[in-house]
This record gives sequence, structure tokens and C-alpha cells, in this order.
Amino acid sequence: MRRRRTAPPAPLPQRHGVDPVRLRLPGTGDWATVRDHLVDRLPAVPPGRIDAMLSGGEVWDADGPLAPGAPYTPGAYVWFHRELPDEVPVPYEVEVLYRDDVLVVADKPHFLATTPRGRHVTETALARLRRDLALPELSPAHRLDRLTAGLVLFTVRPRYRAAYQNLFRDRRVHKEYEAVAPYDPALELPRTVRNRIVKERGVIAAYEVPGEPNSVSRIELTGHRGGLGRYRLLPRTGRTHQLRLHMSGLGVPILGDPVYPRPAERAPDDFGSPLQLLAGVLEFTDPVTGRPRRFTSRRTLSAWTGPDG
Repeated sequence: MRRRRTAPPAPLPQRHGVDPVRLRLPGTGDWATVRDHLVDRLPAVPPGRIDAMLSGGEVWDADGPLAPGAPYTPGAYVWFHRELPDEVPVPYEVEVLYRDDVLVVADKPHFLATTPRGRHVTETALARLRRDLALPELSPAHRLDRLTAGLVLFTVRPRYRAAYQNLFRDRRVHKEYEAVAPYDPALELPRTVRNRIVKERGVIAAYEVPGEPNSVSRIELTGHRGGLGRYRLLPRTGRTHQLRLHMSGLGVPILGDPVYPRPAERAPDDFGSPLQLLAGVLEFTDPVTGRPRRFTSRRTLSAWTGPDG
């Protein structure tokens, strides 16, 4: 078997907690220069901007900045920093609940993405923590939806990441969520919801289809008042939007959900109606130390605990 080539470390430092873009030049192609390839590969970037990046020493290979006419070398790696989008600052802090030489456990606020994606780059939990804690190698072991608040587990160094990612992949992490949604006295709870969920890339909403179930959630009611219910959600699988879709399918969509049961537009600077969903508990056996771990969020859901709750 042919061994997979390992990429060299990035020669450029992070910027605002964000890694530089890394591209590997294809092994075959008729480009005379790196510039020619970048123009073809990055159609959203104007050719003049690529010229300016090369002239300004912003495009590097493993040996340093590339000249504007640098020849194309099949299989080589190049790095550069992408232009950062204008982002509306999320006006809430990330609280660090636990930190050692292996793990960082963060209590993420609503509206803050876990990792850079799309128009959310520097306003993410990962970028903020890398900057604030001076941990440039920090990596997420799993992800939490941008609109969901609560616990996210990060590893301090890359060599630890796979061990913790495998915990989530193999369903060896006990997860508990809390939600606030309408109360329906006719809805029989607790119950376990099983169905098959499909989430297409580029489509905001997931949906249910016939077939073998790939998502399982236990739904419990822990209290109700004033037409609202407080729910304990225990996901046994980790499909995208699983809990939100399951609650909506039961006829009690989570308060503040802009997608289920139907998508609604929300301005980027609208932080007034947070999704009432909280990742409250992570519990597992630590794969590095063998010790039992249990972390609990300090956040609360405003629809239940706030002055109007």
C-alpha cells in the first residue's frame, strides 16, 4: 500500500486564532506557475487579489514566501491567509469550566459557532479560546450547533484529539440536554423517538425520510408552568439538528428555533431570542487517564429561569 504523505507544518502563524489555508498542488496539471493554478482553483478570488498576495509575500511554501512567478511544483503545499469576513461580534463570553494539559472544557454561549465555517470565522469558540488561552494547537473533540449553548470539549494538542473524538464517534459519552418548549398535556412522556434523518449540504433544515432509523432520542418532561414545558433530552445518536427535529416532530418545537417547524429569517445582529436548548452534561471515562469525568454547564435557559420565565 502507498503510504499517505503527511503535510508539513504550516510556515505561517495563526491570525486571530485562525489557521492559514493549506492547499496541496495536484500531481498532474499544465499550469506553468503557482499563480496560474490559484487563479483557476480560487474563482471567487479576483486574479488581481492573487497577484497582490504573491507580490506582498502572502503565499508561502514550506521554504518561505513565493515569488509572483514561482513555478508550479506538482504535489507541493502552499499556505496563505484568507480575507476574513466582517462579523458581528457575539456579545457573550465563553466560560472555561476546566483546563489541564490535555483538555479544555468550555461553556459556550448561544449564537457562537464552535469552529470557523462560512461567515463565522473569528467569532467562534475555537478562535476565541486559542487567542485568550494562548493555545494555538487547541482543537475541538466534537461540535455544538451555533445556536445551542453549553458544553464543548477541546483537546490542547493534536495527539490527544483522536482519542476523545472516538469517544463521541463510538457513543461512549453520556450527554444530557435541557430544552424549553410548549407544554402539551396530551403528549405522553417520557418516550423514545427513532427515525431516519437526512441533512443535505447547503440546505439549512434536516428532514425525516422512511428507512432504517439513524437517530434516537429520549424525551422527558421535568416540569411545566404557564403553557411551557421544561424537557430533559438524552440523545443516543448525534445527527445534525436531531433534538430540534425530534421536538418539532412531537408538536412541541423548542422556543427560539428559527428553522423548525419552518425556517424564518433572522438578522445577523439579532441576539434577542436565543434557542432554548442547552448541552448541560458530558460524562465519560477519560481515554488518557482512565478516570471518570462528569462536566455540568453553569448556564441556564432564560425562558425558564429569566424574569419572564
